[in-house]
Amino acid sequence: MKRILAVLAAAAALAGCGEKKDPTAGSAKLEPFTVMLDYQPNADHAGIYAAQATGLYRKAGLDVKIVTPPDPSAPLKLLLAGRADLAISYEPDFLLAQNQGAKALVSVAALVQRPLTTLMALPAAKVHTPADLAGKRVGTAGIPYQAAYLRTILKKAGVDPSSVKQTDVGFNLVPAMVSGKVAATLGAYWNVEGVQLRRDGKKPVIMRMDQLGVPTYDELVLVVRKQSLDVAGASRLRRFLQATADATRQLKTNPQVGVDALMAADPGLDRGLLEASVKATLPAFFPEDAKNPWGYQDPPAWARYEVWMRANGLLGHQPSDDPPLTNEFLPGVSPNDATPADGL
Repeated sequence: MKRILAVLAAAAALAGCGEKKDPTAGSAKLEPFTVMLDYQPNADHAGIYAAQATGLYRKAGLDVKIVTPPDPSAPLKLLLAGRADLAISYEPDFLLAQNQGAKALVSVAALVQRPLTTLMALPAAKVHTPADLAGKRVGTAGIPYQAAYLRTILKKAGVDPSSVKQTDVGFNLVPAMVSGKVAATLGAYWNVEGVQLRRDGKKPVIMRMDQLGVPTYDELVLVVRKQSLDVAGASRLRRFLQATADATRQLKTNPQVGVDALMAADPGLDRGLLEASVKATLPAFFPEDAKNPWGYQDPPAWARYEVWMRANGLLGHQPSDDPPLTNEFLPGVSPNDATPADGL
C-alpha cells in the first residue's frame, strides 16, 4: 500500500505540466551511451533512430550506440549487468522483473504510451466481440500475463474462460489466424500485425486491450539502473531523453525521417509496411493529455495496472516502498524537485 500511495503521490508533482527545452551538452567531447532495444528495430523505435540519424544525439554530446538484444528476455538482464546505459522494456515485464528482485532498476520514460497488444481475428472466424470466443481457440505468444488478459476479457464479456481453449503459437500469430489454426489471437499489435493484415486486404477485427477491461499501461518504457543516476549520469540521461523527444516530435511532420533511419539500420524491413506502421504508431508516442511532457508515465495508471497484476497472481512478493517509475528526468522537468519547469 505504501508503494501505491507513493506512486499516486508522484502524479501531483507533474499535474498540468508542459515542456521546456533542457540545456544541451556544453562539451565538444562525446560521451558514450548504449541503448538496448527490446527487440529487432521496428516502428516503435522510430524516434530513437531518427535522433541518431539527424545528429540530435551528437548535438547533445552523446555517442549513442543502439544494440539489438540476443532475445526479447535479455534487455533488463543485460542492463543489470552493466552492458547498457538504458534498456527498452515492457511495463508488465519490468514490473515482473522488479517483483523477482530487480529493485535496482527504475523506469524513466514511456516510449510507447498505450497498449499495442490486441485481441485480433479475421472475418472468417466470425469473432467480432469477446463474447464470440465461447467454444473457440485463441492463440497467444505464450506470455503468462497474456493468459491473464484473456481471462479478464472473457469474464467481462460474460464468457466462461474454461470454454475457450488457448494455444501457444509463439510469434506466429498472423500465420495461425490465416491458416485457421486459431479463431483469434491475443498478442498481435495493432500497429504492426494489424497494419500488415489491412494492407493485405484481410480486414482484421482489432480489439485493443484497454478497451476490453484490462487496465491501460505503457507498452514500452525506458529503464535505467538507479546507481547510474549520479550527477553525470543524470545529465547524460536528460540529454538523451531531450534529443529523443525532439526527434519524435519531428516525426509528426516528417515521419520519413524515422522510416529512412530504420531502413538504414535494417534494409530487410518492408518499407511500405514500415511507413504505414510508423504513421499508425505516432499518436502512441505522446501522452493523451497534451499538458504532460513527452515520455510521461501516469502514476495512477501504473498503480491500477500493478493492482490488476497482483489480483491475477502475476506478482508475488510484496512491493518495496519506492515507486517503480520516475518522471524526474523528462524534458522540461526540474532536476531539483521533479516539478515541471515553465512550459513553452
